[in-house]
Amino acid sequence: MFDTEKINELISLYVIPWSINIVTALLIFIIGRIVISILIGILGKVMGRTKLDSILIEFTQTIAKVLLLIFVIVAALDQLGVNTTSLIAVLGAAGLAIGLALQGSLQNFAAGFLLLVLRPFKAGDYVEAAGTAGMVEKISIFSTILRTPDNKEVTVPNGSIYSDNIVNYSARDTRRVDMVFGISYGDDLKKAKEVMMAALTSDERVLEDPAPNVAVSALADSSVNFIVRPWVKTEDYWPVYWDMTEKIKVELEANGMSIPFPQRDLHIFNEKA
Repeated sequence: MFDTEKINELISLYVIPWSINIVTALLIFIIGRIVISILIGILGKVMGRTKLDSILIEFTQTIAKVLLLIFVIVAALDQLGVNTTSLIAVLGAAGLAIGLALQGSLQNFAAGFLLLVLRPFKAGDYVEAAGTAGMVEKISIFSTILRTPDNKEVTVPNGSIYSDNIVNYSARDTRRVDMVFGISYGDDLKKAKEVMMAALTSDERVLEDPAPNVAVSALADSSVNFIVRPWVKTEDYWPVYWDMTEKIKVELEANGMSIPFPQRDLHIFNEKA
């Protein structure tokens, strides 16, 4: 025969309290998940109204979700009587060990976070950073993908980018094209300047403001050098550079001027014995 009194005592001492604790822990976990989803949704909407990158918004939501979920799990375990103080200490030690093991990755992560917040460049910009240059294809939290002019894909760690100088060639609407042309010492300087300026002003891509500049820059060993500096829209930089290099050479030669190149005179002496 079962001892009814002992069974009732066991039920009252263990079964009922544990049942209540388990149900309460499950309610904490379920309700916590629902609240987390609501809070993450609100966070996404608030951040979506800003100019922050979508990658940064998604990443922030993920981090917030993980942290809140850990808090809910700890609260549920505490309801079950688990020593959460020791658990938190273990998680902290594990986090420290993981952090030391992934020090390089954490550096890239921090740099990626700053790149997404400060936005020194965006997708589509042509940049020079970390010893390479190319168009930005994608910015992720750990690395940035660049596409070089010869269509190579380069994955650059964000830590390397942020620790180096970043040159963004697409940041401004206009750029100055810097070119140098040399003419012979016997050529007419004034006429050469007029020919170069006429070549610049005849091109619709050359901006009137700021005005293009043509000036003598150096009296070199073999030539008189001119600096030729038109301002253009950023997307027209290379087309204008290439076209002007050809056009100015052709125009100078058509007007009787030559572009000299370094030469040496060789004198041979024939000594008789």
